[in-house]
Amino acid sequence: MNNDVGDILKGKVVIVGIGNILRGDDGIGPALIERLQGTVKAVCIDAGTVPESYTGKITKEQPDTILFIDALHLDRSAGEYAVLGKDDIVKSGFTTHDISPAMVIEYLECQTHADIYLLGIQPQNLSLGDEISEPVKKTLTHVEQLLKEVLNA
Repeated sequence: MNNDVGDILKGKVVIVGIGNILRGDDGIGPALIERLQGTVKAVCIDAGTVPESYTGKITKEQPDTILFIDALHLDRSAGEYAVLGKDDIVKSGFTTHDISPAMVIEYLECQTHADIYLLGIQPQNLSLGDEISEPVKKTLTHVEQLLKEVLNA
């Protein structure tokens, strides 16, 4: 695990937000994509709860780096985040989603030869109908600024 996003975002970058906007902090991925869309030098995709449905769109971009953003149980305080490499993603999975991250990553790796990472953010609340919690909102703003700095440098 590594938290230095600046070291990993190389070449053409595709950022994929994963999550359910109706389930509190699980909406962090789509919320971040909404904020980044059109403001960074990267392709931003809101994959909602079905990232596997966007593999064609991702591969068409032929990225050098793919960064997934998702709520992830890290056994840390709410709002803390970590950047996971391919092997860590396969071990931990995409939190609240039914897909096999190994299959999606393997496919994308084969098709694009991109470096693949997951920026996982520890959720506080995944209840249906709730908004993003305060600790995760702070992280959302922090990560948004960080990605804008790195991608627009």
